[in-house]
Amino acid sequence: MIRAGALAALLFTACAWAQPYPAKPIRLIVPFVPGGNVDIPARTVAPALGEALGQQIVVENRTGAAGMVGAQALVAAPADGYTLMMGSNSSLAVAPNLYPSWPYDPVTGIAPVTNLAITPFVLVVKLALPAKTLDDFIRVAKEKPGQLAMASGGNGSSNHLVGELFQMMTGAKFSHVPYKGTGAALVDLAGGQVDLLFDQASSTVPNVRGGKIRAIAVASRARQAALPDTPTFAEAGVKDFEIDNFTGLVGPAGMPAEAISRVHAAAVKALATPAVKERFASLGVQPVGNTPEQWGAEIRADLARWAKVIKAAGIKVE
Repeated sequence: MIRAGALAALLFTACAWAQPYPAKPIRLIVPFVPGGNVDIPARTVAPALGEALGQQIVVENRTGAAGMVGAQALVAAPADGYTLMMGSNSSLAVAPNLYPSWPYDPVTGIAPVTNLAITPFVLVVKLALPAKTLDDFIRVAKEKPGQLAMASGGNGSSNHLVGELFQMMTGAKFSHVPYKGTGAALVDLAGGQVDLLFDQASSTVPNVRGGKIRAIAVASRARQAALPDTPTFAEAGVKDFEIDNFTGLVGPAGMPAEAISRVHAAAVKALATPAVKERFASLGVQPVGNTPEQWGAEIRADLARWAKVIKAAGIKVE
């Protein structure tokens, strides 16, 4: 016979499970530093996403080991919809190709929810570099093979690979200077300690507008409203150099379909809010909000793309 106390506990548990998702705050892991390219869209969308879901979105930066610390935190969390991660090219397509011990398989080990935004890469240089056009830049680079210092957010980071792809396509040769995050790389670029960086518009636009660095070309199909005077690579003479960085929501493998559906719908609603649209537009960020299936297909395509670049460039990590 079930005692009254035990029965009450069972009823309480049943009611708790019956609560519609989400019934408590949701943790959003950002596997990179605050203020960086992945953190900016996460913190831009989080308030509106939380409002649409009726629960607070708690952004948590879990940095270290090229995003591996954050990735480990994701796969260690219960697949109940209350832990999400802000995924990007680096953590979903680049790092899994570089690290044999990466915590998850980006095809089967995560649950895609939606690609929130894409941001084109921009080639930016220090103000003292005698190059204002892409032709000038390539000429200077070829006159000094291996002498121009190309900063990146780390060995094997997405901006490192974009730089490697550019060298393959143009014959330019740079000296790679890896940093622990693009924030530090941008600081040294503005200070003149390094010569160039391929980075996303979301972090480069404020620095270009502030007169700290110079934008040479943007890797998008059309010019960006946030950088109207900066030509695309195609306009400047380098065809087929269209590279966006994506940032979107993923959960642990096994995340309930109901939770995926709810977060996806809320994300689409959040992306349509004036605050998010205005903030993204000011940074050259394009909102997406596609389906989980489309997002998964994009991840697989990018995984294959960067696998080829990594192999061709012979990139290895210690």
